[in-house]
Amino acid sequence: MIIVLIGLIFGIVIGSFLQFNIPPELTRYTAVAIVGIMDSLFGAIKASVENKYNTVIFISGLAFNMAIAVLITFFGDKLNLDLYLAILVAFMIRIFANIGAIKSTYINKIQKKITNVE
Repeated sequence: MIIVLIGLIFGIVIGSFLQFNIPPELTRYTAVAIVGIMDSLFGAIKASVENKYNTVIFISGLAFNMAIAVLITFFGDKLNLDLYLAILVAFMIRIFANIGAIKSTYINKIQKKITNVE
């Protein structure tokens, strides 16, 4: 878990100092990839907080979600439809649900500690 956070911080720092030019035709795929990775990371954090984390599930979920998201985006491009927006909305809903579950779990843990102290 801590390795994931260190890697995330390291990637953000490196990414902020390096210039990457993404071709305009790939921006949809990049957006889907970034949000998909964020969804998997928050899902892994949630599972870790709930003591249910499994690396195989994390990696397979990340790969499967990304493959489906890219495939839907590709078909949307071929049909001249903005299907990537639906994918982004679905991922964002999942991200906020995971953040809510993480918050609730931490609040419950804090409340248990407080009630055990008194």
